[in-house]
Amino acid sequence: MKNDILIRNAQLLNTPGKKMSIAITQGKIAVIAEKIDGQAEVEIDAKGMLVTESFVNAHLHLCKVYTLQMMDEAALKDYHSDGMGKAMTAIELAAQVKEKYHHSWILPNVRKALAQAVLYGCTHVRAFADVDSKARLEGVQALIQARDEFTGIVDIQVVAFAQDGIIREPGAKELMHQAMELGADVVGGIPWIEYTEADIREHVCIIFDLAVEFNKDVSMLVDDAGDAGLRTLETMAVETIRRGWQGRALAHHARAMALYPTPYFQKISALLRQAQMGVVSDPHTGPLHARVRELLANGNLVCLGQDDISDAYYPFGRNNMLEVAFLCSHLLWFTSRQDIHTLYDMVTVNAARCMGLKDFQIKVGAPANLVVLSQPDVVEALRFHEAPLYTVSHGKLVDAEKYHHIAIG
Repeated sequence: MKNDILIRNAQLLNTPGKKMSIAITQGKIAVIAEKIDGQAEVEIDAKGMLVTESFVNAHLHLCKVYTLQMMDEAALKDYHSDGMGKAMTAIELAAQVKEKYHHSWILPNVRKALAQAVLYGCTHVRAFADVDSKARLEGVQALIQARDEFTGIVDIQVVAFAQDGIIREPGAKELMHQAMELGADVVGGIPWIEYTEADIREHVCIIFDLAVEFNKDVSMLVDDAGDAGLRTLETMAVETIRRGWQGRALAHHARAMALYPTPYFQKISALLRQAQMGVVSDPHTGPLHARVRELLANGNLVCLGQDDISDAYYPFGRNNMLEVAFLCSHLLWFTSRQDIHTLYDMVTVNAARCMGLKDFQIKVGAPANLVVLSQPDVVEALRFHEAPLYTVSHGKLVDAEKYHHIAIG
């Protein structure tokens, strides 16, 4: 059988010093060997450069991309204030832009951000769309349309996200149900935004009720403020176990973890393992972040996310997960060679595990999602954080030129 794609002279992570070839047929990796005879429809000479799994972004507020220009910087200043004590105020200020929400202008922004993902070798994104009385279902509709448009290029998991709360936000519960009926892939919550402990517990229960009803995974932004007393990560983990949703729930941010007393942190770490819950950290978008190194040392699953692209919370971002890893190397002081390899895993295979992706690795029989980089090793890849030379998504070579025009449009 003639191969669809044949990559020669590839440096793989697990075969240092050897140049390997990879044959791709019918969307899957068919052969990995030092030498593969025959030809293919598409042949790529990697010239000794690094070839790895493609990049994965487990956290992106995709409905908000490029909205910073539509508002002032009050929310940005509060969210980035020392100690993150004004995080709730920042969210309330950021909500103002949603009064203007309409899928007609959200969708072009979404397309641009996803085109950048393509250019930077990111083939899978967990994308949040706000659902509340202001945003209504405009963001969800735009993201679902984009998901369909980018099928086979970027896999998008659309998260129906109750950004402004459920109990405190009139109509949010009903809108969340409608969003799931429309076809959202993940149920998203933010329990810490509620006013009381009772409301927090009810918020978490409602999210899991929806997850069970629609048989969907859960993502929640937990403890995203400078308050050592926040315990929504614990509440989420306990409910995950109670509902039998182990391996299907993902925690995002958990910034208050930075302030937890060590004994409580150790208890939470163990609880996360029992719940089989990963944590997505975004250290570049806020002054506090989860205790990434300690979580990893304890055997917890951790990955990195882009979080924001030019919105009320962060002025930069371009869906370049190598850039995210580079920034986090400085913020987390992950600078040894092993640290840098760990960062790389957190934007590839670990992020894929957090999103529930199966067989996301370079092995025979796995779906062919990979990148050919412009550097020979992981350290140099992070140093330059350049776009890949080639991206293979779902077994097909991506037409980078096509998406370049969308990305700059």
